[in-house]
Amino acid sequence: MTAPTDHTTASARTLISVDAMGGDEGPAAVVAGCLISAKANPDISFVLHGPEAELTTLVAKHPELKGRISITNADEVVTMDDKPSQVVRTGKGTSMWSAIESVRSGEASVAVSCGNTGALMALSMIRLRKLPGVNRPAIAVLYPSSNKQGFNVMLDVGADIKADADDLLRYALMGMSYARNGLDVQKPRIGLLNVGTEEHKGRTELKEAHDLIRDHAVDAAFEFVGFVEGDDISGDKADVIVTDGFTGNVAIKTGEGTASLIGVRLREAFKYSILSRLASLLAYTSLMRLRKKIDPRRVNGGVFLGLNGTVVKSHGGADATGVSAAIKLAAQLAENGFNDKLAARVAAALPSEEPDPQ
Repeated sequence: MTAPTDHTTASARTLISVDAMGGDEGPAAVVAGCLISAKANPDISFVLHGPEAELTTLVAKHPELKGRISITNADEVVTMDDKPSQVVRTGKGTSMWSAIESVRSGEASVAVSCGNTGALMALSMIRLRKLPGVNRPAIAVLYPSSNKQGFNVMLDVGADIKADADDLLRYALMGMSYARNGLDVQKPRIGLLNVGTEEHKGRTELKEAHDLIRDHAVDAAFEFVGFVEGDDISGDKADVIVTDGFTGNVAIKTGEGTASLIGVRLREAFKYSILSRLASLLAYTSLMRLRKKIDPRRVNGGVFLGLNGTVVKSHGGADATGVSAAIKLAAQLAENGFNDKLAARVAAALPSEEPDPQ
């Protein structure tokens, strides 16, 4: 392991543990993302996990990272095709395992990985364990919305494809804590995603969850707005959208695809004629503002909620901009003491239904 050259400064910074090998773009994009983050935030430093020789060469190309990065050698890599169960059994020498271990040991505050989602969740659950009161962890994302904070919290988006009524209640509590501590929404509005807003609609577990969430609203200091529909995910009716992992994952992938399609169609429209090309020049500033608002790379990062430690899952295809966005989110959560606050909220509201031996 190579240590930062400036030990005093590094120890005062928030340390982010980064799996350098999990993304489709390779470790060069991860190091470039660290560079963007380091320039924007002098209060963070990094420990990269992966083949030491390769990472040392990449880091050496950026003098700005001197004293900001250490490297923990891990020669093996979790691929996107690896089964989570296999990784749990044989993944000890991988960069993903090493990144999570840094959080488990207390060396780093948060782990960030662009790797295999299922494997990352499985390793996180095995190594970090679930918080008391949490039966199933969830992945929460920030979804661009018309709310004044600019985003809604949506969960679960892929940690587990199933969720019963009790799980959905716990997701609501965790999402509320995320909105309060991550977006500074003092009394979050919780919506339960369904095929309609009428109380008689939806599956049995949704109807049961509706009543459970409603009954906890006063004690947990949130507002329950009832059932919401797909067009409310990016709307201003709720601050937190609660759903199961299957539905949530389909929803965010649909949103990403729609944002990309809008960009393609706008470029086609402005290339249509000489007048449209001129119009694009006149509207350039507004178009760049729109592009920034709908760019999924800038809100990249799903947070694993319900574990004894914070893990941020970056999109597998993230480039340097996407990686830096995930790191920014990780740093904000760490500096806010988010996981401790979430643990306290869940423990106060709900008892654990099953023992979780350490």
